[in-house]
Amino acid sequence: MKEYVLAIDQSTQGTKGLLFDKKGQLVSRYDVPHRQIIVNSNWVEHSPEEIYKNTLTAVQMTVEKAGIDKNDIICAGISNQRETAMVWDRITGKPPYNAIVWQCSRAEEICRSISVQGQSSLIKESTGLPISPYFSAAKIKWILDNVEKAKDLAKEKRLCIGNMDSWLVYKLTGGKYHRTDYSNASRTQLFNIFKQNWDNEVCNIFGIDESCLPEVCESNSLFGSTDFDGYLDKEIPIQAVLGDSHGALFGQGCLKSGMAKATYGTGSSVMMNTGESPYISTNGLVTSIGWKMNGVINYVLEGNINYAGAVIRWLKEDLQLIQSAKETEALAALADKNDTTYLVPAFSGLGAPYWNSRAKAVLCGMTRSTGKAEIIKAAEECIAYQIADIVNAMNEDTALTVNELKADGGPTSDKYLMQFQSDILDIDVSIPDTEELSGMGVAFAAGIASGIYDEKNIFGSVERKSFSPSMKEDKRRELYNGWKSAVSMVNK
Repeated sequence: MKEYVLAIDQSTQGTKGLLFDKKGQLVSRYDVPHRQIIVNSNWVEHSPEEIYKNTLTAVQMTVEKAGIDKNDIICAGISNQRETAMVWDRITGKPPYNAIVWQCSRAEEICRSISVQGQSSLIKESTGLPISPYFSAAKIKWILDNVEKAKDLAKEKRLCIGNMDSWLVYKLTGGKYHRTDYSNASRTQLFNIFKQNWDNEVCNIFGIDESCLPEVCESNSLFGSTDFDGYLDKEIPIQAVLGDSHGALFGQGCLKSGMAKATYGTGSSVMMNTGESPYISTNGLVTSIGWKMNGVINYVLEGNINYAGAVIRWLKEDLQLIQSAKETEALAALADKNDTTYLVPAFSGLGAPYWNSRAKAVLCGMTRSTGKAEIIKAAEECIAYQIADIVNAMNEDTALTVNELKADGGPTSDKYLMQFQSDILDIDVSIPDTEELSGMGVAFAAGIASGIYDEKNIFGSVERKSFSPSMKEDKRRELYNGWKSAVSMVNK
């Protein structure tokens, strides 16, 4: 009997349907992009209704493209863009406002006010997260402060609050369930990651009624069943939910303490599994929950940067230096290796480990011979430098050492970037033969929970290639010191 696992990877740029066979191999994929609603230079929104419609389309087209019997699909899993926050009417299912995207910094003043009141330490001690407009809580407070319909729904106890995962669970189950998992809950800045429950005191600081928040379930729980609005002949269980970075960590097989991965997407998440023991960072990283499965919790240290693949898009769409992202590898390789140009891509502030939302981007160190190729080289390398900052902080924060970085995401196809990443970290960078680690991770989790996959064997089905460091130590130190000097220009 043929058996398949369906994964929905709802990301910042679009929604993917992914179909995996009994051996864990990807057999079909279909992508549906959605609008990036730019309200002003710092406000970014998504339409929840558009994303739900696209989810149904992605699922249908993935299955049709595979040409399989729909009845052979055993279960589904959802991975999602995290911290993108929204609210909706519990009864009608209608959102009174768009989802506010993780990149959006509109809640900066809210965070500043909370810090001035001296409450940021309490929040971090409970949630593991520094006060920042990056996380969901301040975005939700902004909606409650500024959207009258949302205020009214909250007063009537009809308001549902959640990230994109709980919205999709709600919609796909016909409004039966308002649920999230431990990984997504830990990124809201409302969840006590040590007591493992919604923190009433923190919720009160943000003016959020705890009853509006979703039920928190283990990451491989049964979240409900769906037929995708009648597309399938019978309902199948939604058997796993993971935030996209957590899904990638699981898909990379980083199941043991000290293992780490970097996801290269629009932004980037660098995450280290620290096992059942949480580490509190003194170097600008955050402590979160990787997942909770079968009663066992895995904590993580994580650093997030806002601009990874988005830097390449900036080269293409705004500067028009390239026509395709595929051009960057060759152009960076042609650039003068001794050029001293650095790009610090703080277009919407600096993420980890600096957490400076007021920082502005800078291109510095140029000479008269700096040209197009050198600027592209600087853009490529700034991605690797930012990730190196986080890995170095992880090594300092823990008794653990990252000996290999597992990498995933579209930019990992760029050989120049991956080799430079290995060189600047002085460790191997290992890349799987598929880009779809977030979706694969949640598919593996759902398939293991459903008995389709054997956890001991399934991760061995992934083939990998590696990049090893070849840069001399003095050159590595010189380049990295130059990067730190460039960052210091904007991190004031």
